[in-house]
Amino acid sequence: MVQNERIIRHELVVEAGRRMMMAARTAPKARGVDIIEIALVSERADLEKLSAVMRSKGEESGMQFLLRDSENILQGDAVLLIGTPIANQGLNCAYCGCEKCVDKPVMAPCAMNSVDLGIAVGSACSIAATLCVDTRVMFSAGWSSLSLDWLPGCTQVIAIALSCTSKNPFFDRQPRVEANTSENEKK
Repeated sequence: MVQNERIIRHELVVEAGRRMMMAARTAPKARGVDIIEIALVSERADLEKLSAVMRSKGEESGMQFLLRDSENILQGDAVLLIGTPIANQGLNCAYCGCEKCVDKPVMAPCAMNSVDLGIAVGSACSIAATLCVDTRVMFSAGWSSLSLDWLPGCTQVIAIALSCTSKNPFFDRQPRVEANTSENEKK
């Protein structure tokens, strides 16, 4: 059998994404409690759906980086989503700004949830680096994915865009500027 890399490239990136999911799952968690949720977006139609939500949020909010990132994810092969719900860990560590967990506002995330999310993202990216897959960690795509409810119950989601091309599309990115934007807004 002869397999041309150009033909199976998408399949290779998806397989790398699956291995990244494993790394995120096995990453250390506060108190050993696993609240991380993970999904891999690899079909073009779903990437376009995510891109459209990002573009819409960018237009509504005026956050120009959402417009740039909405196009950028379409240059890759997949997007890995890693998220967490709000789940108090009961440590009374005060990392969230409240002395005791019971004092924390209900909708404020436990700081340990955010720490767990960050460690899972780092673990996933380490696998991508080992497999020579280009990545870009994106708050924009993760935040936008919340509207699609692909990780039900999650209130924080970070996305990792994945690509395998001769030039990393997530590097040297140019800001996308709307035609009606003034010179001051472009900066």
